[in-house]
Amino acid sequence: MNWFVFIFVFFFSLTSFAQNSWKAPKEAALKENPYSENVVATKKGEILFQKLCWSCHGRTGLGDGPAAKGLNPKPKNFSNPPVQEQKDGELFWKISTGKGVMAPYKHSLDEESRWQLVNYIRTLK
Repeated sequence: MNWFVFIFVFFFSLTSFAQNSWKAPKEAALKENPYSENVVATKKGEILFQKLCWSCHGRTGLGDGPAAKGLNPKPKNFSNPPVQEQKDGELFWKISTGKGVMAPYKHSLDEESRWQLVNYIRTLK
């Protein structure tokens, strides 16, 4: 019986760890942001963020939105270095594909809008 409990806890902890690590494929890092440093695109990204993302990621992207309390894993704090150190293409891929309760926005937002969100996330350093 003790081995069963150990094995269950071991595999459960591995699944929890896997949920917290989220890596984009290597080719995503190579994708260039066509709206990089575009002020208008960044402002549009802010507007989209305040409509779509704030309830989980918080008004200022700290991962402290009202819906975040019940989520596991918790939404990322966009000001943290592990987020900001990612390439634009990696963030774009994550926004596009989603994970868990985060919607895959490739179905509901055009490519330009997803890049606008990437631009805005860059301002949350």
